[in-house]
Amino acid sequence: MSGARLLARLDDLAQVGPIEGGGSCRLALTDADRDGRDLVITWMRDLGLEVVIDSVGNVVGTWNVGSGSAVMTGSHIDTVRTGGRYDGNLGVLAGIEVIETLMQAGLTPPRPLAVAFFTNEEGARFQPDMLGSLVFVGGMTVEEALDARAIDGPRLGDELRRIGYAGAHPCPSPSPHAFVELHIEQGPRLETDDIRFGSVTGVQGISWQEVTITGQSNHAGTTPMSLRHDPALVSARIVVFLRDLASRYGGDQVCTVGKIDLVPNLVNVVPRSATLTLDVRNTDESILRRAEAEIATFLDQVAGDEGVTIETRRLARFEPVEFDGRVVDLIEDAISHRGHSNMRLPSGAGHDAQMLARVCPTAMIFTQSHLGISHNPAEFTDPDDLVEGTDILLEVMWRLAHTDFDAAPGGNS
Repeated sequence: MSGARLLARLDDLAQVGPIEGGGSCRLALTDADRDGRDLVITWMRDLGLEVVIDSVGNVVGTWNVGSGSAVMTGSHIDTVRTGGRYDGNLGVLAGIEVIETLMQAGLTPPRPLAVAFFTNEEGARFQPDMLGSLVFVGGMTVEEALDARAIDGPRLGDELRRIGYAGAHPCPSPSPHAFVELHIEQGPRLETDDIRFGSVTGVQGISWQEVTITGQSNHAGTTPMSLRHDPALVSARIVVFLRDLASRYGGDQVCTVGKIDLVPNLVNVVPRSATLTLDVRNTDESILRRAEAEIATFLDQVAGDEGVTIETRRLARFEPVEFDGRVVDLIEDAISHRGHSNMRLPSGAGHDAQMLARVCPTAMIFTQSHLGISHNPAEFTDPDDLVEGTDILLEVMWRLAHTDFDAAPGGNS
């Protein structure tokens, strides 16, 4: 495998939509996303891969050898507004490197190999996140996806046409033989425990909602504190409540308020309204549901306490996913075979792999993330780990191409 080629491609893609600090901003279906797509497809076609674009802009490049359904890898190339250079990109470019390495070595697998990048994985411009892979497996209709509205207003279907990525290939697509995704951990556990790679057992359940609080706008100097109906105060109480809830639950429970907008957002005016987002995650569906119920009760209580009205809108909801134990075992064996330490761990972030797990045996490989930093230009993984992680991916895909699965698609062991 050519580590230099992989690292050069990662650097080239990072230069598309560059931001200060060495990161990238390629929000889904923007001009920068189009330019990134064009670059990656060029690399696919240079290898002679058959490239298809489906009706929501997912792109799959396939090395059509052997017979049967393909062993697929991949991820995404869209980013958050303050993205790093490895999140998603590694999984796509590593897949291209795997195929090119096997081609150059004259090694032909008994099944096709495919590498994909999926539309709007991040959910930073359209919702829900992982929209493309969700449609790919039939979990969301094409029509519903095309009607999704961006945070800046345009309709997803219109933006696909505008950038030239409204494809003709139908969704849902035929199920792969298996799917494996290489990704940076985006968390600190591997580095903290001095473990080089992770075999990922599943993905936390995710509950996103938008909360809109409507109170009474008034003069900041003349309105007594006891007579205020202040959405900013209610927002603060919600933030504190979520932090306390996560502390009480412990374990894998995490809660985040990532965005707050105040109206009219002036220094000397009690706000009229506040809109905030709640991100609540857990690996256990029953605990996640309990957290959601507690939050709903608290919202009713705080609305009454402060004399405001509160409306909620669900943005995304995905149950926890357990990956196929046979693929997890295979990844763990490949890591050990190459002489590296391994940790079995769940993913705290959402990934396209959790959608593919609905239709085929699926799991993930994690590399370390320095200090656990991600969604940040400071995101960093040692280049040796990027290269070695790709070699592990190659070994796993080769083995999967030689493995027959007799259980139902997506069945876990």
